[in-house]
Amino acid sequence: MRCNILIVAQKGRLTHEAALFAATLRHSAPSWAGRLIVAEPQPGPRWPDDPRIPAGPQRDLLEELGAEITPFETCHFGSSYPQGNKIEALAAMPEGPFVFFDTDTVITSELADLEIDFTRPAASMKREGTWPEIEIYGPGYNAIWGALHARRGGRLEDTLDLSWPDEHWRRYLYFNAGWFFGADPAAFHRAFRDAALMVRDDPPEEILCQTLDPWLDQVALPLAIHELGGGRPGGAGGIADGVFDGSHSYHYRFMPLMYATAPDHVIAAVTAATAPNRIKKVLKDHEPFKRFLYQPKGAKARALFDRDDLPRKEQAIRNRLKREGLWVR
Repeated sequence: MRCNILIVAQKGRLTHEAALFAATLRHSAPSWAGRLIVAEPQPGPRWPDDPRIPAGPQRDLLEELGAEITPFETCHFGSSYPQGNKIEALAAMPEGPFVFFDTDTVITSELADLEIDFTRPAASMKREGTWPEIEIYGPGYNAIWGALHARRGGRLEDTLDLSWPDEHWRRYLYFNAGWFFGADPAAFHRAFRDAALMVRDDPPEEILCQTLDPWLDQVALPLAIHELGGGRPGGAGGIADGVFDGSHSYHYRFMPLMYATAPDHVIAAVTAATAPNRIKKVLKDHEPFKRFLYQPKGAKARALFDRDDLPRKEQAIRNRLKREGLWVR
């Protein structure tokens, strides 16, 4: 597999997470030959502070690990909706197949061995039924998703997973935006941007009572993927299910959750990637990394849970970690 990888970073937590992502990528996928683009939003009217990655050890480590720190302009989102960075950063990508990952992700296996049909985009299924929230008197899922797809020229019936019953949220095309891929970043950017702006600025009446923050990117993403001829991994999407968010990557979001819930192969890959002194001396400056990667909190969090029998609700995991003094963001 040959492709480029896109992550987005700016000053603060995302800079540290980008360094960890790059370290795990280079350790776990040494044969991968694409370009790692670390997209960096630029100062402007949509950012009250300068969002760029500051000079220092984290930026130096990223460049040492082969990351290309690439600027992009914020035209539509910015600090009011930072999740929009992943939409606008696509405009800065070079031509060719790409995979986007949220920065709070680690790579755990060799990417060069994968077979992906980039002409059939797909995205993460590691999601819950967070949107829409159905009111007792409607409209329901059929009406909401039907109206949205129709506005983008799509057909709801072409997106349904018929193994789930009518009006069950899993029946409808809905992704987590933690990863997605496509063959043409410019085309993906246009489809994703236009869908997001339609949902935000000119929505169909069926969603006027729905909350869009922070769900806007996850509402727009299935519209873009369907428009570009893709779908669910393992179905219409051109990748086997369980590759990303499974055998080859892990979207951890917070260090305590990773140690509490991740499979053993994830922890082994992260431990090996972060062991070299040149990596350690940079990552340990970030408090969550210091406590969980290099101090005993990771092992303590891991000992609290059986990965084969985790609580059904993530909130229960968070609550127990907090009670044990093991929650840090």
